Amino acid sequence: MSGTKVYLKPNVVFEPLYDRWYAWSHLIFPATAAMNTVGRHLVIIDSYLAAPAIHAEAVRNPKMKGGPFMDLGGGRVEEVKALREKIVTTQDHLIRFAKAIKELDLMLATEAKGFGLEELYQKVPEMLKGYVELFYDRNNNADFRFFESLLYQSEYYNDSAQSMALWITDNDHRPFCLSTPRLDEPNVLHLEIPFNHPGIDELARMKRVPQDVSYISQLLGIAESDAALFETFFTTTPPPVYKKYTGDKIRMRYFGHACILIETKDVSILVDPLISYYGYESDVAHFSDADLPDVIDYVLITHNHQDHVLFETLLPLRHKVKKLIVPRSSTGQLEDHNLALMFKQIGFKNVVAIEEMETIALGDTAITGIPFTGEHSDLNILTKSCYLVEISGFKLLFLADSRILESALYKHIHRKIGDVDVLFLGMECDGAPLTWIYGPLMTKKPTREQDASRRLAGSDCAKGEKLVEIFNPGELYVYAMGMEPWLEFISSIKYTDESNPIIQSNRLIQLSKDKGILAERLYGEKELLYEKKEEPVKELS
Repeated sequence: MSGTKVYLKPNVVFEPLYDRWYAWSHLIFPATAAMNTVGRHLVIIDSYLAAPAIHAEAVRNPKMKGGPFMDLGGGRVEEVKALREKIVTTQDHLIRFAKAIKELDLMLATEAKGFGLEELYQKVPEMLKGYVELFYDRNNNADFRFFESLLYQSEYYNDSAQSMALWITDNDHRPFCLSTPRLDEPNVLHLEIPFNHPGIDELARMKRVPQDVSYISQLLGIAESDAALFETFFTTTPPPVYKKYTGDKIRMRYFGHACILIETKDVSILVDPLISYYGYESDVAHFSDADLPDVIDYVLITHNHQDHVLFETLLPLRHKVKKLIVPRSSTGQLEDHNLALMFKQIGFKNVVAIEEMETIALGDTAITGIPFTGEHSDLNILTKSCYLVEISGFKLLFLADSRILESALYKHIHRKIGDVDVLFLGMECDGAPLTWIYGPLMTKKPTREQDASRRLAGSDCAKGEKLVEIFNPGELYVYAMGMEPWLEFISSIKYTDESNPIIQSNRLIQLSKDKGILAERLYGEKELLYEKKEEPVKELS
């Protein structure tokens, strides 16, 4: 292919890895990366090495899907041992950092009794000194926060652990991403590059703009031994030509899960990007990145869970995003790290952190951050935001995985924003327990009963009905259910007609229809056109 300009094939997977584990946001911030390395990765590895047959049996049980079990068929033990040895060697400082966090928690629990904390700074573990501030809450419970920006500049931010795996897929099926590391495979090319590497952007551009293989090979540092495999990722066949939307209406396209594209002839807004691949047979009709604009004006991130902050989609889109909007947070808490800071660290430009009820306006379009309750297991997590998108008076409200805990909050919001035209609501109302995501960050484990009672749950029918009554939408769409086949490796969800979230969402859809509201549970793909109202957009004050 040398000298011939080629395109990247549409079904080449950009799989981001950290120590060969699927990379998500908790593996970027050094403190959460340390805790997940110790409390998730090494725990699963040691469990597998102790009883690989039990893991092989567990992954065959649908009820165990999403559990801490490696999907390696009980084999490849020596490779797993080698991975463990590499992690404990190269991440020794991070493993000790996780131990220091636990020591600090224990010290504060035993010695901070409501008196001045200044003397306790001398007892902070050495490797944490200068990176933490101690404090009390109003009930004299001691805690600490990190100076996050300093941690990113320290030895504990290890971008050499980041890498990209490139491979061609012909289906939507993969092992659950949080439990199975990516070992060597003959058809997978591993690039030992950090996520902020400019070669990722250049390679992603080749999906639409052809380039010489020798140029991209040199930029990415492709070894001669990998050149033949690398060349299989390219084709001389041009991709489908993207046709920019030029109509006078508002176009809504559903891409699966919580991913919605809103377009007018002047602006494009992509919510919670999670884009499937194309170029192979699929049982479910779906949009792909071939249906995304060449330039995306705004990308909106609702919250910091792995199905809403998906690097596999976001990194290849980075070169075309003008503004990335994330919830504002700078608490420095272990469980609630700063998303804006994290995205900047991995190469995103023009990251904007939005406050609750703050409006960003551009022409006839306004984006407002809306309070988000629920789905975070009652932790004090502030890095979450729903969004009101208003275009010429037409209002679309994205409530993501919100669970209405106090209806008065949403009545207050309604007094400010009024009725909406379209309401999007997630209804995965069972939810995983607290420890499924946050377990590695907890130095004092909750009881089984406590864990089960604090769910990562969205709205059920009763709570959804309250939201419909408050915001009085003309249309209701249940989304973010994790149902599409290309979501299973992230969500581990596989519903039946008897699953509670399906029963609850069916109920809400029917109740809404009975009230004259157009209602549907989204799946696969959906396209709708809306008329503008030609009303001026005003910033909320």
